[in-house]
Amino acid sequence: MEEKPLRVLSCGDVEGRITALFNRVNTIQKKSGQFDLLLCVGEFFGTSPEAEAEWEAYKSGAKKAPIHTYVLGATSQETVKYFPSSDGCELAENIVCLGRRGIFTGASGLQIAYVSGREAQQEPAPAHCFTAKDLTSLLTPLVSSSKFKGVDILLTSQWPRGVWQYGNNPEIDTKFCGVSSVANLAEKLKPRYHFAALEGVHYERLPYRNHVVLQENAQHVSRFIALATVNNPAKKKYLYAFNIVPMKCMDAVELVKQPQDVTENPYRKPLKEGKKYKPPPSAVDEQEEPVSQFFFDLGQKKQQHHRHQQNQGAGRKRQSEGDGSSQPKQPRKPPQPTGPCWFCLASPEVEKHLVISIGTHCYMAMAKGCLTPDHVLLLPIGHYQSVVDLPSDVVEELENYKSAIRKFHKSCGRRCILFERNYRSQHLQLQVVPVPMERCSTEDIKEAFMVQAQEQQMELMEIPEHTDLKQIAPPGTPYFYVELDTGEKLFYRIKKNFPLQFGREVLASEAVLNIPTRSDWRDCKNSREEEEALTKQVRSDFQPFDFTLDD
Repeated sequence: MEEKPLRVLSCGDVEGRITALFNRVNTIQKKSGQFDLLLCVGEFFGTSPEAEAEWEAYKSGAKKAPIHTYVLGATSQETVKYFPSSDGCELAENIVCLGRRGIFTGASGLQIAYVSGREAQQEPAPAHCFTAKDLTSLLTPLVSSSKFKGVDILLTSQWPRGVWQYGNNPEIDTKFCGVSSVANLAEKLKPRYHFAALEGVHYERLPYRNHVVLQENAQHVSRFIALATVNNPAKKKYLYAFNIVPMKCMDAVELVKQPQDVTENPYRKPLKEGKKYKPPPSAVDEQEEPVSQFFFDLGQKKQQHHRHQQNQGAGRKRQSEGDGSSQPKQPRKPPQPTGPCWFCLASPEVEKHLVISIGTHCYMAMAKGCLTPDHVLLLPIGHYQSVVDLPSDVVEELENYKSAIRKFHKSCGRRCILFERNYRSQHLQLQVVPVPMERCSTEDIKEAFMVQAQEQQMELMEIPEHTDLKQIAPPGTPYFYVELDTGEKLFYRIKKNFPLQFGREVLASEAVLNIPTRSDWRDCKNSREEEEALTKQVRSDFQPFDFTLDD
């Protein structure tokens, strides 16, 4: 039986804004259900009289934390007074200080390593600082065991020095950011998730590997996430939600799966100077569900962009967009369908009258049996099964289409909801359904997806706004994915018996569009004449936003 994942929230510097934090947590839990614990890194307490009064309400029991909350110790001399013991203790009901350093193991087996405060710059170390001895005391009992693989979560106040090496860069000056002692700790503890704060920014590093390829057995990847300050004026992300199955309960093969965008370990020097890691090419999917091509049919545009039809889906770059090279490098040809495909633009099965716009790598078409008169699909011209299979040039143009259609619908007072079902389909179909703004808010739509998913014993996971889907769904993974107009994303890894019409059912429900009789596309079929009229209308309306018409 598969182990049920724990639902965890992690938070950056609270700085005394405790009620604001818990109000936000309450809102999240009302929408998404109860979480198991909240982990707070950085400075939890504030120094103002208002912050002291706010804390007194929790300390006295007048207010209570809505979730089991674990906080790190002080990071400044001014807040040491709030911590009765450096060894950890209950500060108020449901609020526990973890202590100076140590390992916290929950009843589920989840293992959390932690180090509070800042690196000591003097001896004896102040109460808000840790020493090299603290780190040794934490490490030795763990790494001395031959069975040690790593910890599930590492919590530190300070960043690890150099964590950005080989990865994406944070939005701060890294010259004085982080300390090497925390980097050394992270390298040895191999946390699956490492959270830190104090720098006032949100930074989610690409996952990195904990083994040397071809020289060591595969190990799990690590993810470093820095979080901003609660209620910061720039509205940078300070709360991070995730699901995690404790390492000790996971299947070994599942644990060591490597996401496509994994990088080298930032704390290790390369074995050979100048040698760079190249991510493996996308593998052809071998575990996807069998083809069942009946959901929607699409077509091809007839008059404009005839030159694109010459490419037959190979993704050739237009000459007008050339980069000056006389022999531009040809991208890899997309996989070929194993049988007839309704969606490959070069396929004879395509219904040409449904196409609205054709780019270099992607096209837009009316949805067969559309939910609303302006329900469209975004598709790759070549044969790619899902978003996570797309090469970078196709992704870039797909993003251009998404941006254009969002602007189009926003100009008409509509929210743009996108969803993909990578299950029992062989060609990517990104559904785009507009919802009038006066009908409901984005939060209402999000809640509708969450509630209906729970009713069907499915758990939609909220993923960070800038997270690449490839990080959580390697090619071949069946999944359902929603992108809201705010950029928020919901994800569900499909296991079995997924309701094929789920996305339509949610949007057609009373809570959203209130057209429940249109939840099944087969009940919404139009005649060819009606389809042609709908396509012509959307093509005309979308034309001012169609970037493919720009010369």
